[in-house]
Amino acid sequence: MELSIPLDYAADPRTAANDAAALESAGLDAVWVAEAYGFDSPTIMGYLAARTERMKIGAAILNVYSRTPALIAQTAAGLDAISGGRAIIGLGASGPQVIEGWHGKPYDKPLGRTRETIELTRRILRRELVDHHGITDMPLPGGLGKPLKILTRPVRPDVPLYVASLGPANVRMTAEIADGWLPTLFIPERAREVWGAPLAEGAARRDPALEPLQTVAGGLLAIGEDAAAVRDLARPKIALYVGGMGAPGRNFYNDLAVAYGYEKEARLIQELYLSGRKKEAEAAVPDEFCELTSLCGPKSYVRERVAAFQEAGVTMLNVIPVGPEPARLVETVKSWL
Repeated sequence: MELSIPLDYAADPRTAANDAAALESAGLDAVWVAEAYGFDSPTIMGYLAARTERMKIGAAILNVYSRTPALIAQTAAGLDAISGGRAIIGLGASGPQVIEGWHGKPYDKPLGRTRETIELTRRILRRELVDHHGITDMPLPGGLGKPLKILTRPVRPDVPLYVASLGPANVRMTAEIADGWLPTLFIPERAREVWGAPLAEGAARRDPALEPLQTVAGGLLAIGEDAAAVRDLARPKIALYVGGMGAPGRNFYNDLAVAYGYEKEARLIQELYLSGRKKEAEAAVPDEFCELTSLCGPKSYVRERVAAFQEAGVTMLNVIPVGPEPARLVETVKSWL
């Protein structure tokens, strides 16, 4: 199992990137850069490539609406070139509020777009001459364009492509065609119950030429006799995702909470959050939800949590170190893997 952290995309990007780079010597294997509707991630990933030597640099995620498949392939090739072959490109559909509200694009065909983006990105990185007509037309019919192949030669023709997915159909597709999976709010003890069937169905259709699917998941990390209190720091994120990331009936995270068995709580969190009562929504998040999505407590307990994630199929543990000594936390957990 490898160890990674997500970059704090709400912080000053240079400070956050420098802090992440400093953890490379502590054994960190990768850093993931989110985008949401803040700073773009490729710019920050390029900065990280210059500041690091060994660890992988991942996008988590580039959405498949605001960039064409060709541009995503160019980003993958460019980041891989300047990092010396350390790029991972996380892809996903994001959600309708961001895609339609921020990018001004209709939120249509999310699975088809993701599948097509993966297919075209791989073809472009292999330097194929692309003549493709589907959701994306390359070249555009009736215009002046002609089939092209990428001008430069990628460092790797197989930059790993991961997918952020939660729903059964999307997870099934991820297990079928992606190099890796980026689930959110992952509870290892309940992962098989929620996703076992779609993962197995997708794996049954997987091209034997692909390596086994990699899975990236984790949560808050704190080690100490009083570290269990740190779990409460997960409440704002869980409340935001379950309560505020989408309208009623169109919130994938709320659906996930229901699938985990928190149906009444998920409904209440959403009602409170969407009515502007965010602190009450946070208080409504079950303690168990906070505990099972994190790794906080005495050392022996955290080791058990690490083992639980590993047993659930997680191949890269993605943690958020909390406390004044993040390097010590990284070194400690890395020694267990």
